[in-house]
Amino acid sequence: MLVKQKFSLLAIFILAVLMISLVGCSGQQSNSTTASTSKEPSKTESGDSKEGASEFPITINHAFGETVIESKPERVATIQWANHDVALALGVVPVGFSAANYGVQDDSGLLPWTAEKLKELGADKPNVFQDTDGLDFEAISDANPDVILAAYSGITQEDYDVLSQIAPVVPYQTSPWLTTWREQVLYNATGMGMKAEGEQLIKDTEKLIQDKASKYPEIKGKKVAWVNFSAKDMSKFNIYTPADPRGEFLTELGMIYPDSIKNQITDPNSYSMELSAENADSLYDADIIIGYGDDSLYQAVKADPLLGKIPAIERGSVVFIGNGTPLAASGNPNPLSIAYTIDEYLELIGGAIDKLNE
Repeated sequence: MLVKQKFSLLAIFILAVLMISLVGCSGQQSNSTTASTSKEPSKTESGDSKEGASEFPITINHAFGETVIESKPERVATIQWANHDVALALGVVPVGFSAANYGVQDDSGLLPWTAEKLKELGADKPNVFQDTDGLDFEAISDANPDVILAAYSGITQEDYDVLSQIAPVVPYQTSPWLTTWREQVLYNATGMGMKAEGEQLIKDTEKLIQDKASKYPEIKGKKVAWVNFSAKDMSKFNIYTPADPRGEFLTELGMIYPDSIKNQITDPNSYSMELSAENADSLYDADIIIGYGDDSLYQAVKADPLLGKIPAIERGSVVFIGNGTPLAASGNPNPLSIAYTIDEYLELIGGAIDKLNE
């Protein structure tokens, strides 16, 4: 295996101090680097990794430069959201991974599809990092990984620099939190030396989605928007853009975002945008609206003098997903979460579309 530099808590502290002193410079460099436009890989394309990704050494280009992996990793660690699910879907139990910080119904840090796969693979005592307040670099280092997967994440340049002292890192390609589920699979699998297996996982997941969506033909072509309303402040709302994994997955199910929304997106690398309630007419073309919340939130939005005029709100063609539930967590999809929740998700969407014909 690649010889990795190990460091003590003192070394981490020193490095952190250095990073703070350089944050102005490095932050400016990071912003200019991640502003480039990303092209989503095709279903069998290797993205920005070089050809022969299963032959070593592997070089992977990304938002912070490039990562060289000298030999096939035997100890895989993952950080932040759902990168461990990709490894698990490929049959690899990470030596450590970040706890899910949303949608978990107990203190395990595991979403149900993760727990189910761990049980299937015989891993009854996973090493889970508690990093809600920031990455636990000591715990990550103690896991002694050969590679750290972070294709879907929001790590900073400073995070990347510290993590790279532990093991080679596979971060996002262009911008934080904009990695699609296909990219998440492809880049993480490539970093594991399992590119071919990753491509097959993508194909299998695509077939699952197509088979499930075919049972709801009425979904195809419907205009949709993923919108977050807040009962505490009805003066504004947030829309997840088609570039966000939540929005991208809706288009994969056959739905489309209205031009009235797409025309207002000024930053193609942004996963969301905020609009004032005075711009509620941008949602008038949406056949259905999906968002986080419950019936009490829906009733509050419906009673609002501006938001209540949105046609989808008036007729009830909405899907409000309970906050903190596994289904809400699956809004950022990956192969395991898709397989676990797609039936429930499609049933809710189909029910909302039924309201169009009432």
